[in-house]
Amino acid sequence: MHLSGPLSGRWTAYLGLISTLSGVFTPAVAVKEHDFKKCHQSGFCSRNRALADHVLSSNSWSSPYTIVPESGSFRDGQYQATVLKTINDNGDTVRLPLTVSFLESGTARVTIDEEKRQKGEIELRHDSKARKERYNEAEKWVVVGGLTLDKEAKVEAEDKSQLTVKYGPTSNFEAVIKFSPFGIDFKRDGVSQIKFNDQGLLNVEHWRPKIEKPAVENKETPEGEQNQENKEEEKKEEEPKGEDESTWWDESFGSNTDSKPRGPESVGLDITFPGFEHVFGIPSHTGPLSLKTTRGGDGSYSEPYRLYNADVFEYILDSPMTLYGNIPFMQAHRKGSSVGVFWLNAAETWVDITKGKDSKNPLSLGIGSKTSTHTHWFSESGLLDVFVFLGPTPKDLTAKYGELTGTTTMPQEFALGYHQCRWNYVSDEDVKDVDRKMDKFKMPYDVIWLDIEYTDDKKYFTWDQHSFKDPIGMGKQLESHGRQLVTIIDPHIKNTDNYPVVAELKSKDLAVKNKDGNIFEGWCWPGSSHWIDAFKPAAREWWASLFKYDKFKGTMENTWIWNDMNEPSVFNGPETTMPKDNLHDGNWEHRDLHNLNGMTFHNATHHALKTRKPGELRRPFVLTRAFFAGSQRVGAMWTGDNTAEWGHLKESIPMILSLNIAGFPFSGADVGGFFGNPDKQLLTRWYQAGAFYPFFRAHAHIDARRREPYLMGEPYNTIIAAALRLRYSLLPTWYTAFHQSHIDGTPIVKPLYFTHPDEEAGFPVDNQFFVGSTGLLVKPVTEENKNTQDIFIPDNEVYYDYFTYNVVASGKAGKSVIVDAPLEKLPLLMRGGHIFPRRDIPRRSSQLQKWDDYTLVLTIPKDSKHAEGELYVDDGDSYDFEQGQYINRKFVFDGSAKTITSVDKEGRDSKEIKEGEWLKKMAGVKVDKILVVGAEEAEWKKRSEVKVVDGEGKTWNAKVEFTPADKATGRASFAVIKKVDAKIGGDWKIEL
Repeated sequence: MHLSGPLSGRWTAYLGLISTLSGVFTPAVAVKEHDFKKCHQSGFCSRNRALADHVLSSNSWSSPYTIVPESGSFRDGQYQATVLKTINDNGDTVRLPLTVSFLESGTARVTIDEEKRQKGEIELRHDSKARKERYNEAEKWVVVGGLTLDKEAKVEAEDKSQLTVKYGPTSNFEAVIKFSPFGIDFKRDGVSQIKFNDQGLLNVEHWRPKIEKPAVENKETPEGEQNQENKEEEKKEEEPKGEDESTWWDESFGSNTDSKPRGPESVGLDITFPGFEHVFGIPSHTGPLSLKTTRGGDGSYSEPYRLYNADVFEYILDSPMTLYGNIPFMQAHRKGSSVGVFWLNAAETWVDITKGKDSKNPLSLGIGSKTSTHTHWFSESGLLDVFVFLGPTPKDLTAKYGELTGTTTMPQEFALGYHQCRWNYVSDEDVKDVDRKMDKFKMPYDVIWLDIEYTDDKKYFTWDQHSFKDPIGMGKQLESHGRQLVTIIDPHIKNTDNYPVVAELKSKDLAVKNKDGNIFEGWCWPGSSHWIDAFKPAAREWWASLFKYDKFKGTMENTWIWNDMNEPSVFNGPETTMPKDNLHDGNWEHRDLHNLNGMTFHNATHHALKTRKPGELRRPFVLTRAFFAGSQRVGAMWTGDNTAEWGHLKESIPMILSLNIAGFPFSGADVGGFFGNPDKQLLTRWYQAGAFYPFFRAHAHIDARRREPYLMGEPYNTIIAAALRLRYSLLPTWYTAFHQSHIDGTPIVKPLYFTHPDEEAGFPVDNQFFVGSTGLLVKPVTEENKNTQDIFIPDNEVYYDYFTYNVVASGKAGKSVIVDAPLEKLPLLMRGGHIFPRRDIPRRSSQLQKWDDYTLVLTIPKDSKHAEGELYVDDGDSYDFEQGQYINRKFVFDGSAKTITSVDKEGRDSKEIKEGEWLKKMAGVKVDKILVVGAEEAEWKKRSEVKVVDGEGKTWNAKVEFTPADKATGRASFAVIKKVDAKIGGDWKIEL
């Protein structure tokens, strides 16, 4: 959330007061790019880019990093050695410990540190007792598993120039570690997949003492002028050749100066993907899913991708500019191979991308050559720590990354429904009125949200007594309709008298400190504020105490939390965030941990909701704006303060796909756009798209006109209501997809390269996607006044229109088909060969449909032989699923045997499952009907009924209604098996 545009009433007065007293906050109408650094304004980015320019333009460059062969040792799946960095022409060197770990999962890890740092030999301005541990802080927060060493890994070959290690589950992975210059070539089945330092851009800025140089006396030159001869001599003395010290020890941007007591300490490395044209990931940025090059030229960016969480409101489109959160996980894909790297560093990071043709035959003139992608990563501080994944499939990458950093949290079912939000609902009566009108217009929803205006003068954990007089009454009305409330709680705490929260924050010493060790004061929504230091264990425990029902009065068991502004956003800070030389627990500088900050706060709130009442074992819901690798374990995110423009609707799709493949699938964008006023066509199309975001929330700025979906008038109300009901009918499918992602890291919405990894024409396609494993293919309309949509068909399978059952494509692999897409119609296809569940009875909220019967949709494949699908369901609220209280079914259509069967996906014996109350109640939930799309006329028109056999051998008949194909419209034939009456959680078979 960020302020924009004209305001009225108390907001005008309030902001006028802030502007008058502080001069630090000015409302803005769009992101000001000059408020955020470009690479040339960042010292370490400039230095690493300059190194790349020098190296890549030189014919004689040799990387100054070499392994001392005799220092190397290999034991229990780990190679350790010393890398020597030559730092001058005299041959002086710096010792850099290298560790290459080969893990049981098949992942490799490469770390490079500095010996002086490891031994604590570096004296700093601040207490340095935690310096050694600091470099493992990101691992502490991010990595949750997958670090067991592969003791079967072995040295395959070694000579004076290199060492080769074989590793991996089938020992088909290799790491060829080259000694001089240092580099690593990672191979699979003998073919190079990833190369480290292939271009010679490795750069570990070693520690050096700051030498204070006396001013050169200049008696003869007039005051205010510099003697040129002395100036040149001083420059020679102070600066090593080719290096610029101007940003080593301090660095200014705007009116802020960043002190750097440790001096230059960036780490950089080039990572090459030989033969890979497409790379994906490193969210969050706007722009295409297949990442662009960044060194200028046609279709290229001129800036590197930046990973530095910041409050970039009304962000621009098609840009490598930093946004609110980031995940430094990149994947490269080509036909037959997917590989990836995870750069574990929480400091500010930039990534350059270039591409080039590689030709083995110098006479081939490029014929038959392959495109390789070269990436250059550099972070301001910390350890060089990179994980390498050798695939070979996209699913292998997300699974191994999930094993390392964790998978998405298993959400409460209500969280997958529709969320209604704006800045701000003005009173508890306003909230109740919206609740009533959603019902009146038959628009289902699950959650209504409160932005900062519900508080007493921006003091969190309080209520405005004039506008929200009865929050409990408000919560009870929502509860009676099966609905939830979300309130915003940000990390900045108002610095004012008579506010117990800030008094405790100060007295208990739980706030972030400035470089001098005093409590940091900055400006945010409340004005003068302090920030909780969520890195401190005592602070997290104190934070949890604030959410208990007797402390946060007015909240109920259906109250959940929204963490905004947690990059952190500091209105008067450098780049609208916290100074890098601020200090966290253990005297760690903020620069080292910046990208972790939002995650630690998100984690603290998640923990708080789990402990707010003894015995209340419910899954929390916490939305975050800032995030990092690992944030997926504790909640959802959204893409921040977008704008009510068609371009922002269009960009939301590749942004959400990028987050899904990078391990954070519970993601969405503000439906309708946060800033501005969407016209009715744009808002309607956005609801159709939002119904297929994993996180589905509409949101609006305080200055935007009211735009609750029932206010649009006809025909828009009816169309939007249909989109909402479509989402609710498919909730079983969404919940099943979330469970699969929770188990193995599979994306919830999947780009074409993920589902069809050999369809090369589909690799750059990022405006359509598949949902879970359902075969549902959706391509939202994202352009104004467009009544048709072209959909890329990636395979030879048959596709049906979801609504009409028309055959859209059959045997058109690698081509686009055009479908009708008038305003009332979302382009949504069903791929043959799938079975997916839905619930067809319209309800007001997800909680009111949890005991409804199911419909199964079976799409007959092109060869009519086989289709399958699944359903996962639990109580949607508690952690009882961890104790076996769930249903996990696999449905199979066998065209040869002419059967449809349901079995436990995990092969569990139902007799051995101890039934709790929820499972007992689910025994009454049935499969009501099965819709068979593409039913063969010769087989189905003669059937009036089919036999159903349950797991205990009981049989009964279910009626069949068959509708033949309509050649005039292209509609496929279909059949409906009615009143199946089989238990959704039981074994059964339908004999056709």
